[in-house]
Amino acid sequence: MITQRQKALCKLLQIEFKETTLLQQALTHRSADPQNNERLEYLGDAILSFVIAEELFNRFPQVKEGKLSRLRASLVKGETLAEIARELKLGDVLILGPGELKSGGFRRESILADAVEAILGALYLDSGLTPAKALILRLFDERLEAIDVTETVKDPKTRLQELLQSRKQPLPIYSVKEVKSDNKHPVFEASCQITLLDKVVLAQGSSHRKAEKKAAERALTIIEEKL
Repeated sequence: MITQRQKALCKLLQIEFKETTLLQQALTHRSADPQNNERLEYLGDAILSFVIAEELFNRFPQVKEGKLSRLRASLVKGETLAEIARELKLGDVLILGPGELKSGGFRRESILADAVEAILGALYLDSGLTPAKALILRLFDERLEAIDVTETVKDPKTRLQELLQSRKQPLPIYSVKEVKSDNKHPVFEASCQITLLDKVVLAQGSSHRKAEKKAAERALTIIEEKL
């Protein structure tokens, strides 16, 4: 029997499990139970890589193999999967052992990323490739639409990270929350905390990703003005 939060997650993902134990296993970390999501994560990783590779192949018929591989790697990497998990508030439904709960495992990037892949693997076993593919394309829709194969400039988050690393500074810490809006579309506010600055930088966007990018862009501007 799945919990109300798990039902809410399925509704958000627009999926339904015939075998609900697969969903629960997908959300179970190895610290909580021997019947955990590691094998499902392995399966989901392969399915995700294939679906994204196929989508990029079809979307960009003129792009060469090397660039397609780099695009795929940027989409299926752990950081991107963890971003998606945070957008879904996946940490709220993870099943963790006492140690991981205490240490904040529900925020750990690797645990969040693995859970996304495990859900994909579980859905594939439960309903087949077509629903799993449809879910992947929904989850990655905004990121796929944002790809500009002629774009060579790095995104603001990457530029900010590289700037801080070059100055041997700690990496930025991002936090995103949904804020009230007068219209029907959600608005997200991202905070970007940087040791180099004496204040937290805020920015808003129509998604987690856009808000974080705007916050990073604003932080870059402030840092460059100070240098």
